[in-house]
Amino acid sequence: MNAKQILRYAGQATAYAAFIGVLGYFSTSPAYQHFPPDQALIRLSLRHAGQLKEKCRERSDAELAELAPNMRIRMDCSRGRSPVIVQLQMDGKALYQETLQPSGLSRDGSSTLYRRLPVSTGRHEFVATLNDNGGTGATYTSKATLTLLPAQVLVIDFKAGADGFLFK
Repeated sequence: MNAKQILRYAGQATAYAAFIGVLGYFSTSPAYQHFPPDQALIRLSLRHAGQLKEKCRERSDAELAELAPNMRIRMDCSRGRSPVIVQLQMDGKALYQETLQPSGLSRDGSSTLYRRLPVSTGRHEFVATLNDNGGTGATYTSKATLTLLPAQVLVIDFKAGADGFLFK
């Protein structure tokens, strides 16, 4: 082995040692804190289709006769749906509020929501409301009093068949 090879191997060893040192440092520092110790997290999620904007009407026999055979459907319904208004209150104060527009080109799909809301720990009273008919007032209302622990994740989900919001 000549001096040139020795210097090359020494240079490679120095470069590898520097890389390992940098990698080792950043694998432990700075200390990663996933969530502040005095907070909890609320995950609010829903997927719900608002009610139809217009009521369906029944076509007369004369109207059905004018239509092509494959288009003869007795009920004539518009596709547009009402926006969904979601509100979440914590201890009597508004924590979150949004009007969700229906999805789809014809605005006939479901409204979708997913939010992460950091909150303080402790005992809290929650009121979640949803309006899906375009009018005033809430169509669904759910209340819960819960104690949130540090780093706890509270999931608030919406199921229309289960009478509204579920607090898990």
